[in-house]
Amino acid sequence: QAVKAIHDCRGRVIVSGVGKSGQIAKKVASTLTSTGTPSFYVHAFEAGHGDLGLVHPDDVVIVISKSGMGDELRDLLPALKSLGVFLIAITASRSSYLAQHSNVVLEFDGSHEAGCLGLAPTTSATVSLVLGHVLASALMEQRGFTAEQFARTHPGGLLGRRLTVKV
Repeated sequence: QAVKAIHDCRGRVIVSGVGKSGQIAKKVASTLTSTGTPSFYVHAFEAGHGDLGLVHPDDVVIVISKSGMGDELRDLLPALKSLGVFLIAITASRSSYLAQHSNVVLEFDGSHEAGCLGLAPTTSATVSLVLGHVLASALMEQRGFTAEQFARTHPGGLLGRRLTVKV
């Protein structure tokens, strides 16, 4: 359902989050953009202070939050719903505020973080990133995204030269 919603989207994909989830959201937006799905990152807190002006009813919004219960979501989610966007949650809690307000929930097991304290968002951040990359990969396949199209968004660096330089 998430892939179909993004594939059928007439607008752009907006990816949001806070903290480490926000960092992952930036990377997911970057990967989507470079693989043929126009997207960008909006900080969940800043959205409530004017950045919601970037969001339009034709957009799809992906919100990444391990707990799905952050205070910033209390303002963001009703505002997004009032705009009529399709909302995808990437979260460890299907019963969270985020999940309850989303059209599709991509849930993961967030019960164990790596590291001696088991507190830092290590495993949850990695799994969130993987889910975002799975979406991008599925969309590339569904659209028949080609190496030539990829080269247009990656003209620089070794990868760009390898795809574009002809001898």
